[in-house]
Amino acid sequence: MTIGILGGTGDQGKGLARRFALAGHPVLIGSRDAGRAQEAADSIGNGARGAENAAVAAEADIVIVAVPWDGHKATLSALREPLASKIVVDCVNPLGFDKQGAYALPVEEGSAAQQAAAVLTDSRVVAAFHHVSAVLLLDPAVDKVDLDVLVLGDDREATDTVQALASAIPGVRGVYGGRLRNAHQVEALTANLISINRRYKAHAGVRLTDI
Repeated sequence: MTIGILGGTGDQGKGLARRFALAGHPVLIGSRDAGRAQEAADSIGNGARGAENAAVAAEADIVIVAVPWDGHKATLSALREPLASKIVVDCVNPLGFDKQGAYALPVEEGSAAQQAAAVLTDSRVVAAFHHVSAVLLLDPAVDKVDLDVLVLGDDREATDTVQALASAIPGVRGVYGGRLRNAHQVEALTANLISINRRYKAHAGVRLTDI
């Protein structure tokens, strides 16, 4: 499968792109600026290519949304047509930051993933990859990333596909986490993980027991 990453020039998008490229998937990095996208792709290597977001949305089989929250709705609204019928994986965390640290922002639709589903009515929207440390994904010294990826959605085939995609990263396990309406607390948990990581100077993730 060809994996496209919208907002792939940021650390999270670039880290996921690197791991999927290493796993043997053709990877397309998207950006508003094709030149920046290609620079990011060149830094990853392993056959990754860069292009404008619209071109990536049209060519990729699965598209991961890793854009900043403040540009989330506008970016997806502009790409509604090329993303139709495709699996769209939203990993955006709507967070704010102040002197006390990170906190979850309210979202009118309930969550970033639900906002994506409201905009992309002809796409199969899945929520996943919210808690994966970009630092670990980008670190060439890290062979295995020790965490579970919670995968949420209303389309069983789509969530199965994304679980398998997550498990292509060594050390990672894709775990079904419920319907898309439950994405809010998964996105919000990222604020807790940021607090944990700051206190313990770590790159903590989530592991689930007894499954």
